[in-house]
Amino acid sequence: MGIIIIFGVIALFVIIFAASGFKIVQQSETVVIERLGKYSRTLPTGINIIWPIIDRPREIMWRFVKQDVGIDGRSIVTTRTVTKIDLRETVYEFPKQNVITKDNVGTEINAIIYFQITDPVKAIYEISNLPDAIEKLTQTTLRNVIGELDLDQTLTSRDTINGKLRAVLDEAGHKWGVKVNRVELQDINPPQEIRAAMEKQMRAERDKRAKVLEAEGDKQAKILHSEGDKESKINNAEGEKQSQILKAEGEAQARIRTAQGEAEAIQKITNAIAGTKGDPVNYLIAVRYIDTLNEMVSGKDNKIIYMPYEATGVLSSVAGIKEMLTANTKIYS
Repeated sequence: MGIIIIFGVIALFVIIFAASGFKIVQQSETVVIERLGKYSRTLPTGINIIWPIIDRPREIMWRFVKQDVGIDGRSIVTTRTVTKIDLRETVYEFPKQNVITKDNVGTEINAIIYFQITDPVKAIYEISNLPDAIEKLTQTTLRNVIGELDLDQTLTSRDTINGKLRAVLDEAGHKWGVKVNRVELQDINPPQEIRAAMEKQMRAERDKRAKVLEAEGDKQAKILHSEGDKESKINNAEGEKQSQILKAEGEAQARIRTAQGEAEAIQKITNAIAGTKGDPVNYLIAVRYIDTLNEMVSGKDNKIIYMPYEATGVLSSVAGIKEMLTANTKIYS
């Protein structure tokens, strides 16, 4: 019975010993193995076999964040040792820290760093506490970069700051087996009095731009109004010009028609008295005199008409002139 128990204990020990020699490594993870305290190999993804007791995974410090579990809802950051190294991109968010700009303005800034372990061996043997080293290096580099810029540049040059931080951190992290992919500044909070002054400046700039835009609008409106008046005057002048041209052309046409009518009348009179001994010129002059006399005597107060002596000889040749003069009209020659 005792022999069976001994064999059972031995078998159990062998099973436990053999089982401890199997190591399963998850995807995107790795494990560094030391044999008797010296680096032996890095386990790939999948099932791996190691020698129990003499082969041991090397531990590494790692940073863990528990979201929204603090008293005020903030995240809690803890650091503990692990044997499996995560090869995926890792995000570290650092708390706000006070930095001083080139123009001696104290500012609170927090940042996020995205990095990835590319060489697990260097990450373990080149630095004792990788998360703490990355945090301290980020804070120091951030102070140095911000110290070279004034406040206005700090607020408006985030991309430049991010690029400088990434370049410095990536160069320093290379010997740690770390690749820094990018760094992002989250919040830049100047002191309250500086923010109040900046808000006043922004309001003044907005008011200035509004006045400039209003002045430009008034200027454009006046220009457009002036151009409109100019166009209107030009159009009116053109219209008046065309009206005068048309009026002159109409008067010219009327005079031409009148002259043509008179020419035709003279021609008909000439043809009518061609067989007689009468002079058509005297006849036409007499007709003109008669028309003029008719207009002169048509008025209310025109009772006396003075006529030149030579006109009576012409009028005497026209029959019926006596009937045209009323009894109240006296002719003096």
